[in-house]
Amino acid sequence: MDTLPWIILLLPLFSAAGITIFTQKNRDLSAKLSIGAVGVGFVLSLILFVSYRGEAVPTQQIEWINLGKLGIDIGIQLDAISQLMLLIVTGVGGLIHIYSYGYMREDRSVSRFFASLSLFTFSMLGIVLASNFVQMFIFWELVGLSSYLLIGFWYERPSAADAAKKAFITNRLGDFGFILGIIIIWALLGTVSFDVARDKLAADPALLGSMATVAGLLIFCGAMGKSAQFPLHVWLPDAMEGPTPVSALIHAATMVAAGVYMLCRTFFLFEVPQAWPEAVLGWFPFLEGITALGIIAWIGGITALLAALIAVQQDDIKRVLAYSTLSQLGYMVMAVGLAAPVAAMYHLTTHAFFKALLFLGAGSVIHAMHHQQDMWEMGGLKAKLPTTYWTFMVGTLALCGVPPFSGFYSKDAVLAAALDGHHGSPLLFVLGVGVAVLTAFYMFRLLITTFYGQARSEHAEHAHESPRVMTLPLVLLAVPSLLAGLWGIDAFAAKMLPVSHPIEHHGWFHAVLEPVNHSPLAATFGLLAVLVGALGAWHLYRGVERDPVERRRPVLSDFMRQRFFFDEIYQFFIGLTHELIARISSWLDQWIVGGLIVRGTAIGVEITGRLLRLVQTGNIQTYALLLVAGIVLVIVMTIRATTH
Repeated sequence: MDTLPWIILLLPLFSAAGITIFTQKNRDLSAKLSIGAVGVGFVLSLILFVSYRGEAVPTQQIEWINLGKLGIDIGIQLDAISQLMLLIVTGVGGLIHIYSYGYMREDRSVSRFFASLSLFTFSMLGIVLASNFVQMFIFWELVGLSSYLLIGFWYERPSAADAAKKAFITNRLGDFGFILGIIIIWALLGTVSFDVARDKLAADPALLGSMATVAGLLIFCGAMGKSAQFPLHVWLPDAMEGPTPVSALIHAATMVAAGVYMLCRTFFLFEVPQAWPEAVLGWFPFLEGITALGIIAWIGGITALLAALIAVQQDDIKRVLAYSTLSQLGYMVMAVGLAAPVAAMYHLTTHAFFKALLFLGAGSVIHAMHHQQDMWEMGGLKAKLPTTYWTFMVGTLALCGVPPFSGFYSKDAVLAAALDGHHGSPLLFVLGVGVAVLTAFYMFRLLITTFYGQARSEHAEHAHESPRVMTLPLVLLAVPSLLAGLWGIDAFAAKMLPVSHPIEHHGWFHAVLEPVNHSPLAATFGLLAVLVGALGAWHLYRGVERDPVERRRPVLSDFMRQRFFFDEIYQFFIGLTHELIARISSWLDQWIVGGLIVRGTAIGVEITGRLLRLVQTGNIQTYALLLVAGIVLVIVMTIRATTH
C-alpha cells in the first residue's frame, strides 16, 4: 500500500517519456498509453481513498539534500485533502483524456498532445502529494512548463504562441513571490516540511514574529499566479487558445485549482498571530490591523466580481466559461480569506466536476459547429445535440447553484462563511450574492443563445451530435455535477482542515437540507440570486438575434467586452517601464558601449597607427631633419629649465 502513491505519481511520467521516445509515430498507441496511465492512477487513488478514508498516513520521506541547516526530503503527503485531490486529478483528468481521444483524433500532432497531457498530470500529482515547500515548488514550475506546452499546442497560430508566453510570464511573477515566502519560512522556522512547520507553529505561534503577514502574503503570491487572482488574472482567458480539452483540464480540476489547494495545505501559516515589520508600518501605517487573510478575502471577492462582469458581455462560448472559472476561483480564495478552507476545498471539488462538464460540452458544440465559437452564430442546437444540451444544462444549474445540484451546496458554504460572526464580512456576503446573480445571468445568456431559438448560421443548421467517445465523458461528469453536494465532501475535508463549527455527514437525506439548517439566510439569498439572474437573462435574450445590451448600453458593453482594458493598461505601463528601460539599454549598448567604447577605441588605435605610419617615409633627409629638430628641442627645453 505504501508504494501506491509513488505508482500513481510516476505512471504519467513514464507515459510521457514512452510517448516521446517510442510511440511518436503511432497516434492511437500514444493516446492509449496516456489514457491508461491516468486510468490506472484513478483506480489506485480509489483504493487509497477507500483504504484510508481521509485518515492521515505517516509521510514517506527520502533524503535528498542535507547541507547544514538546509535539509530537503522527497516525500509523499497523504491525508484527507490530498486523497480528495488525487481522485479529482485522476478522475476528471481521466475523462478529459478519453474525451481528447475523440476531439483530437485527426490532429497531426496527437502523440505530442498526449505526451504533454501526461507531463501535466504528473506535475499536478506532484503538487498534490508534495510533503514540503521546495518539492511543491519544483512541481509548481513543472505545471507552468507543461501548461505552456498545452496552451501553445497549436504554436503555428500567433495568438496561441502569445497566450502561452503570457501565461508563462504572468505565472513567473507570482512564483517569484512564492519562492521568497518559502525562503522566509525556512529562515525563521528552520524547515521546509509542512508537518514540521505546522508542529513548530502549534508549539510557538510567535515564531514568524513580525514577518508573519509578509510571509503569508508572499506564499499567496504563488496562488495569485496559478489561480489567476486579480491583478494576475489576465492570462487565464487567453489560455482558451489551446485545444478545448486543455481548457477543461486547466480551468477545472488541475492547474487553477493548484493555488487554492496550496492555500489550504499551508493554512497553518495564516492561523498564527499576524504582524507587520516596523519598517513597513513606518511607510504604510494604514496596514496596522490588516491581516493576510483579510487581504486574501478581498482579492478573491474583487476577482469574483470583476470576472463575472466581464463574462456578461463575452460572445466566445469558451471565454464565457473562462471568466466563469475566474469568478468561481475568486469565491474559493475568498473562502480561504474568510478562514473557511473547508468551504474552499468543497467548492473546488464540485467546481472541478461541473466546470469540466461545461468545457467539454462547449467542445462538443464547437466540434458540431466546425470550430465556430461565437454564440451568436449558433442557436437551435437543443434538438440537434440532445446529449450535449442536457448535460450542459446540468452543468449550468450546478454552476448557478440550483438545488439539489452540487454547486448549490458548495457555494452556500462560501456565502455562509461570509456571514460567520468571527471571520465573516457583510460586505463580502453582499458581493458574493451579487456575483451569484451575475453568474446565473451570463450562464443562462449562454444557454439561451446557444441552444434555443433559430439556427443563425449554416453550421448551426446542419449540426449533429458528437461521437460517443466525446458524449460518454459528459454523461459521466453530469452524475457528480448533480450529486456531489450530497456526498459529504465538506465533512471529509474537515478531517484535515480547521472548521468554525462541527461538520458531520448523516446521509443524503440530511445533506439535502443542510444549507437551510446551517445558514438559512445564505441559502435564501443564494436561491434568490439564481432566480433574479436567470429571469433577467430570459427576459433580455429570448428570441433575439444580437445582444440587446450592446445596443442599449454601448459604452458599458464595450468596457465589459474589452475586459475593462486591463491588457491595454498593462501594456501601457510595460511600455513606460520595461520597454523604456529596454530601449535605453539598447541605445547605451549601441552608441556608448558598442559605438564610443568598443568601436571608438578601435578607430582611435587605427587613426593613431595611420598617423604614425606617415612618419615612416623612408627618406634619409627627412629622418636627419627630424633628428636635428629633436636635438634642438631638447637643448631649448634644457636651457629653459636651467634658467628657471
